Amino acid sequence: MKKSIELPIKTAPGKVNWIVNEYGMDDAIKDDVERLLNTTIKDVRPVSGGDISMAFLLETGTQHLFCKLNPADNAHNMFMAEKKGLEAIVKTKSIAAPKVVLCEVIEKNAILILEYIEPKMASSKEMRRFGKQLAAMHTKAFGDNFGWEHDNFIGNLPQSNINYTDWSEFYVAERLLPQLKLAKNGGRLRSNEIPSEDQMLKTCRNLFPEVKPSLLHGDLWSGNYLISQNGTPYLIDPATYYGHHEVDIAMTRLFGGFGQSFYDGYYADGSKVGGEAERNDIYQLYYLLVHLNLFGASYKAPVTDILNRYF
Repeated sequence: MKKSIELPIKTAPGKVNWIVNEYGMDDAIKDDVERLLNTTIKDVRPVSGGDISMAFLLETGTQHLFCKLNPADNAHNMFMAEKKGLEAIVKTKSIAAPKVVLCEVIEKNAILILEYIEPKMASSKEMRRFGKQLAAMHTKAFGDNFGWEHDNFIGNLPQSNINYTDWSEFYVAERLLPQLKLAKNGGRLRSNEIPSEDQMLKTCRNLFPEVKPSLLHGDLWSGNYLISQNGTPYLIDPATYYGHHEVDIAMTRLFGGFGQSFYDGYYADGSKVGGEAERNDIYQLYYLLVHLNLFGASYKAPVTDILNRYF
């Protein structure tokens, strides 16, 4: 039996630390994975990409696979939601996402195995292609309502996706209110810092245009895409639902990492609508609230700034 060691992982509140063997994965888990895949795993290496979960690169005789493990009670639900999101993106035939190989529970650990996409630094041409392909997904993959077929997760926080026919109602009820309530209950916001539902609805209805429910990645920061060695853009770690396409673009601008070529590609058809700057702030508010609830007080100032300016 190989000696077990604890590998500390920098985590947000509620995330887990891991016990793995000195080669990176517990032998019993590795054996079960081999059985389920009907192949021999020749090498297991811890890799980056495991913020909420531990991540490994698995090497078999014929392929490389990306593996995430997580023992949390809700981890299998998280991985199933990720699986369905990746499959929905692939189904649009607009932009690539890794193929899902396995999603199971093994030795009380949830496990998600995907095809491994070896990334590289993106060129301007490849980022422009990425922007065009994301725009294609947003303009070709529509739902009947705003929401999704099931609830999913944003990070490791639950994300409700009850269907609405009105975008403003969905955004206030399913995005802003749950995060504001969580922030209040966690002592991160005071009651007098939180606007009323009526005020939020009024502002959103004044600023949001009539839109079709586009398929969204849902959490599109720079860590959730990659460019493969052959230059193909891939979306990873989605929090999918049907919403206003500008939500994804607002998230790309929150922390940077996309570059002008991406936006040139995305807006190549001249699809901008007036008022985007204001909507950008309100759409970023959701992600800032998520970060406030996950990581704490350093995100309070930008949250209260947007709340005070718009509501």
